Amino acid sequence: MNKAELALRLSEKLGVPKKSAEDVVEAFEAIVTAALTNGDEVTIAGFGTFSARTRSARMGVNPRNPSEKIQVPAVRVPKFKAGKALKDALKGKLTS
Repeated sequence: MNKAELALRLSEKLGVPKKSAEDVVEAFEAIVTAALTNGDEVTIAGFGTFSARTRSARMGVNPRNPSEKIQVPAVRVPKFKAGKALKDALKGKLTS
């Protein structure tokens, strides 16, 4: 599901115009991004927690020249930890 499909499903479920649902999705995205940028976490009970973590610097390998080592700098990356309700909803839903 992409952003447009999410907005469409929200509009259908809530009975609001598609434009309003798109605005809600964009606002949610902006709020979560701003919170993570400020070092905060966003927790939605039962769904999960969005957070930002620092991936430490490390030595890597140049893919074009495997014998050449390169320094990969430290970087902040987003992280999502699923909540209990989401995990429980997905248990037993594996397809072969």
